[in-house]
Amino acid sequence: MTTSLRTRLVQCVVAGGLALVAVFAMPAHADFQDNVAVVKRSVVAVGTLSPTRNPRFRFLGTGFVAGNGNQVVTNAHVAAAVPEGAGNDEKLVIVTPGTGRVLARPVTKEAVDLDHDLVVLRFEGPPMPALPLGDSSAVRDGQDVALTGFPLGGSIGLTPVTHKGIVSAITPVGQPLESARQLDSGVVRRLSAGGYSVLQLDIVSYPGNSGSPLFDANTGQVLGVLNMVFIKSTKESAITSPSGISYAIPVSFVKSLLSP
Repeated sequence: MTTSLRTRLVQCVVAGGLALVAVFAMPAHADFQDNVAVVKRSVVAVGTLSPTRNPRFRFLGTGFVAGNGNQVVTNAHVAAAVPEGAGNDEKLVIVTPGTGRVLARPVTKEAVDLDHDLVVLRFEGPPMPALPLGDSSAVRDGQDVALTGFPLGGSIGLTPVTHKGIVSAITPVGQPLESARQLDSGVVRRLSAGGYSVLQLDIVSYPGNSGSPLFDANTGQVLGVLNMVFIKSTKESAITSPSGISYAIPVSFVKSLLSP
């Protein structure tokens, strides 16, 4: 038996008697390097494709495959660059990395949650490996986590990059403002969604990481969706340089979007 697979023996009723049947399952805790390799297979670049532009592909952010294998989760602001039905030759697509050339698959918006800045995209054709979704309500301060995405993907290329850190706090999405003049439409939308909490991370992230899966370093299960714009505009509007603090939307809101 290998260390990457364990076997459970369960009792089943067979022809009036009992029989032992081997059931294979993934280990509760795999090596971190193994989890990174699994996550990388399901991380995609989200952008737009235009046959009349050079370069044809314009990178917007990161996404990851979930659900039935034909669904991609990312931030709503990432996918909002091209309104559906715009009538131009620029189409929203996903690109799988590591092929040496751009292999784009057109996508459509299947479900949108503006309150939590999430969108589920759908692509046709052969499915891809879907990442398992964990329980974000069980996340604890100090938990080891990692994210994989395309930091500065438009500049340094579409190579999946993994950053590791911890959950530093579980914090409300909004913060008190000194006056009503500080309220803009984005802040109002976030606050109107109710008093939900987000995951504050001790992980440095960069433009292009928006939409990256935040996963448990020990199990590989997705716990949240990294967000570079939606939350920071409320919590850190006064900070203009990288602060070393990142935020993620809990994956429980993704589960709601994926539910039929």
